[in-house]
Amino acid sequence: MALAAKPPSSLVAGGELQKIEALLGGSRVLARRLTSALDAHELLLHGLPASALDHLVGNLVVIGKNESLEKAVGMSLRTWQRRRDTPSKPLSQEQSGRAWKFAEILAKATDVFGSQAEAEQWLERPAVGLDQRRPIDLLGTPAGVELVEDHLDRLDYGVYA
Repeated sequence: MALAAKPPSSLVAGGELQKIEALLGGSRVLARRLTSALDAHELLLHGLPASALDHLVGNLVVIGKNESLEKAVGMSLRTWQRRRDTPSKPLSQEQSGRAWKFAEILAKATDVFGSQAEAEQWLERPAVGLDQRRPIDLLGTPAGVELVEDHLDRLDYGVYA
């Protein structure tokens, strides 16, 4: 019995990696072009530039700089402001990972809902499939992130409950 080949990384398939890269400012901000999930891993290992988070937050259409966003990216507004004062210092691995994951979920939600504004509105509204919790509020923990990703997958495939 032959083993089935593993599908390509979901980050690379469908241009997801490029969508996430664009949300974080592209190769201009990241100082490199990401061509694989390993490139993303290396980038996060060394820390995203603080300007990548600035770009992500600065290009949000609906979501404001509020407590929910702070939980989602794992950084208080005050810490974010201090980081802006030292743009050459990269984010920590944890901050980089959280910012990346937020960008990844925003990219996926944008694909599902058709526009970034709709995706951000969905992140801010209570969701039936998440027990009336707002998706953005769940992004503070790995378990919550998984719930949001699973819910987005269900929405994408037309399974709402």
